Amino acid sequence: MPAVTVENPLTLPRVAAPADAVARPVLAVTTAPSGFEGEGFPVRRAFAGINYKYLDPFIMMDQMGEVEYAPGEPKGTPWHPHRGFETVTYIIDGIFDHQDSNGGGGTITNGDTQWMTAGSGLLHIEAPPESLVMSGGLFHGLQLWVNLPARDKMMAPRYQDIRGGNVQLLTTPDGGALLRVIAGELDGHQGPGITHTPITMIHATLAPGAELTLPWREDFNGLAYVLAGRGAVGAERRPIELGQTAVFGAGSALTVRADEKQDSHTPDLEVVLLGGQPIREPMAHYGPFVMNTREELQQAFEDFQKGRLGTIPAVHGMTEGGL
Repeated sequence: MPAVTVENPLTLPRVAAPADAVARPVLAVTTAPSGFEGEGFPVRRAFAGINYKYLDPFIMMDQMGEVEYAPGEPKGTPWHPHRGFETVTYIIDGIFDHQDSNGGGGTITNGDTQWMTAGSGLLHIEAPPESLVMSGGLFHGLQLWVNLPARDKMMAPRYQDIRGGNVQLLTTPDGGALLRVIAGELDGHQGPGITHTPITMIHATLAPGAELTLPWREDFNGLAYVLAGRGAVGAERRPIELGQTAVFGAGSALTVRADEKQDSHTPDLEVVLLGGQPIREPMAHYGPFVMNTREELQQAFEDFQKGRLGTIPAVHGMTEGGL
C-alpha cells in the first residue's frame, strides 16, 4: 500500500493553507469497531458512534481488510439492492469485480475507484474474481456511502470507473506528503470523481514526521480516517492511529501529522480525508436504502420485493426470487 504513487513528490503541484487560515479544532477521535460484511470479509466501521450531524452528507464507511487471504478464502457480497444514495468503492490493494442489474460494473484494482449512483434503485454484486479466489492474496479497500438530496434520490442509476492513474496527485510544500484527490477539489485542483453532493475525498500518505495543513472549504465538514500508521490531528496534535476517525470543527484549514516512528509493516501514515456540504434534510436509513421518510423506505422495500429494482442477469443462473 498504496498502489498509486510517484518517485519524487516534489515534481507535483504543491498545496498549503494560507497563513491567515483558521485551524479546525478536533472535536472527537473515535475508534472503529470491527465486524464482517457480505459473505464474511472483515471490516472496520469507521463512522460508528459519530453523530450524523458531523457526518452529513456521508452515511457510513467501511475499511475492508487489510487482509491476506489464503487460497479459497476471498469473499464478496451476494446480490443486494440499493436506492437513494451513492456507493464509493476504493481498492488500495487487490481486485474486485462489480456488476449491477442495469448492465453496469467492471473490475477495479490497485488504486481504482468505482462510484455507483444507486439513485432510483438497482441490484448489485461485488465479488473477487475467480483467479483471486483460487490463488488468495492481499485485499484492502474502502466503501463509502454518500447521501443524495431529496431532489436526486430517484434519478437514473449511474456508474463511474475512476482509474488510479487518473486521480489528481498533489504534495505539500516540502514534499513530505502525497495527496490523491479522488473526487472534489483541493486548492483549485480537481479530482476525477463527479458528485451530485459537493464533497472532497483524498487519500494522503505522510512520511514519518511529515505534516500537512490543507485549505478546507468552510461550508464543508471535515473528517480524517487512519488506514495505517500513527500520527496526530489538529493544531493541538491529538493522537490518532489505525482504525480511528477524527471529527473536525469549523474553520478553513485542516492539519494532520505523521509520527516520527512508524512500524515496519506500515512505514507511512495513510489517511483518508473527507469533506462535504451537509444536505440537512431528514434521513430515513434502513439496510440498503437511504431515503427521507419512513414511507419512502417502505416503498423502496415494496419496489424491491416486486422486482421493480431490476432482475439478476440470467448469466448467473438464478432469478430475483432466489435472493
